[in-house]
Amino acid sequence: MNYFHTLRERIRVELALLAEAGALPKGLEFGGIAVDPPRESNHGDVATNAALVLAKPAGMAPQKIAALLAEPMGAHADTERAEVAGPGFLNLTFRDSFWHKRLAEALAARDDFGRIRDGGGGRVNVEYVSANPTGPMHVGHARGAVFGDALASVLTFAGADVTSEFFINDAGAQVEALARSTHLRYRQALGHEIGEIPAGMYPGDYLVPVGQQLAATYGKTYENAPEAEWRDAFGDAAVAAMMREIRGDLDALGVRHDVFTSESELVAAGKVDDTLSTLRGKGLIYEGVLEPPKGKEPEDWEPREQTLFRSTDFGDDIDRPVRKSDGSWTYFATDTAYHADKIARGFDTLINVWGADHGGYIKRMRAVVEALSGGEVALDVQLCQLVRLMRRGQPVKMSKRAGEFVTLRDVTDEVGKDVVRFIMLTRRNDAPLDFDFATVTEQSRDNPVFYVQYAHARCRSVLRNAATELPALDLSPAALADADLGCLTHPDEIALIKSLAGWPRVVEAAAEAHEPHRIAFYLRELAACFHTLWTRGKEDATLRFLIPGDEARTAARLALVSGCASGLAVGLRIIGVTPAEELR
Repeated sequence: MNYFHTLRERIRVELALLAEAGALPKGLEFGGIAVDPPRESNHGDVATNAALVLAKPAGMAPQKIAALLAEPMGAHADTERAEVAGPGFLNLTFRDSFWHKRLAEALAARDDFGRIRDGGGGRVNVEYVSANPTGPMHVGHARGAVFGDALASVLTFAGADVTSEFFINDAGAQVEALARSTHLRYRQALGHEIGEIPAGMYPGDYLVPVGQQLAATYGKTYENAPEAEWRDAFGDAAVAAMMREIRGDLDALGVRHDVFTSESELVAAGKVDDTLSTLRGKGLIYEGVLEPPKGKEPEDWEPREQTLFRSTDFGDDIDRPVRKSDGSWTYFATDTAYHADKIARGFDTLINVWGADHGGYIKRMRAVVEALSGGEVALDVQLCQLVRLMRRGQPVKMSKRAGEFVTLRDVTDEVGKDVVRFIMLTRRNDAPLDFDFATVTEQSRDNPVFYVQYAHARCRSVLRNAATELPALDLSPAALADADLGCLTHPDEIALIKSLAGWPRVVEAAAEAHEPHRIAFYLRELAACFHTLWTRGKEDATLRFLIPGDEARTAARLALVSGCASGLAVGLRIIGVTPAEELR
């Protein structure tokens, strides 16, 4: 279904035949040959670099090779022109019949159009969100959640065996601070004045109900008890409450993970000790003293022996500590154990979706994954930049309940999950994103959510009207696939087919690059092609979708509308957006 692949194979066959005929040397390697859209639309429908790739090994000028290839490629029934361009590119332009076949393929495949079934994507773990369970999720988490969820969906559609995962950071200093914050709210529930929340604790009102529940459970048992007596119990209760809230927030956004892994459980099971023992056995853990940090004068540096991982053996800037001065594990040590656990589960590729402030952490994690897997497992870290919330260009105030930020649930409740999900993919994940409540809900072409949904709703409206006005016409997918698609000859009709036919390549590229925003970009392009054709029909009655007295042309145009509707729906569902049947 990916016609770029089909054309590449056709080119390889023709090159092999040229070599067999003596026009080219035998034994040439064709692996580097690519077929892509040309940079300029007036350069044809596709361009191949075949002649440029083969020129040196063949000992021939690329223009000569391109001219040899142009003859058989141009002789194919669906080819209109085969032209040599520039230093040796071969540009191909196809007849309408070529595009009619692509539409027939899309109609026959329906929801599976573009799906890759060969399983070549391997086993992939996508870990995303992994928010500290210390409070509600904020809008920044929304971007990582949507990106990770959409990426997992794209990879699945592209044939990978995907596990989506949430790592619960429920160990360490932040959980101790959460326990203390919860104890304050517990005392508040018992009638104490707690005053201003001390620095280092969590000030939001979201812990008030947790404190009230603990007061109902324990009464005054821990009212004045030493911290050591209540810290673990209060921390566990608060983490459990926060995780229930986080799961609810994610569910409202349509995000569901396959696996939740607890950091504290990994530590309790001895996984950190086991992992570091493995690394020590490889000579990669040692006791040593780090060099002074950059920017520090030597007299300001206090050397201290630490337990270190030889991260520099794998391209990192410095070796990394795995144990703190108090004897507890560093975050890096527990993250090392967590990644060792994922590797042990048999994944070929690990993808971590992190916030932009974690960029400095990437090298050490890639180093340790390489050390643990012997270079057999790839780690890709995708950073999500900040989201700036605005309302008509003005910054949105913080949430009263959260105390420090606008919560994800606030945003989802106001505009709906579909809007949040689509907008989060309207820019690359590594670029900042502005989210204006006014813009994302207005009904205009400047709002990409509305623009794409309106295209799908219009498609569905055309098909509903056809069923009412032409009850004798068979609108089943099978019947539409058999329509006389040769009736589709207008440039805007062909442009829409070309856009639809490009979908399999978009899926493949988005999966390979780990860039789900490509799906949202494509949907807007497909919607634009449909809206253009719709507008043409308003201006010219002969281009309307339903032509009284011309059943063949009507059936062909309805086939095109049906294919477009299916393409839009599949793309929207992949990124977790429900296709709109109608808009009011």
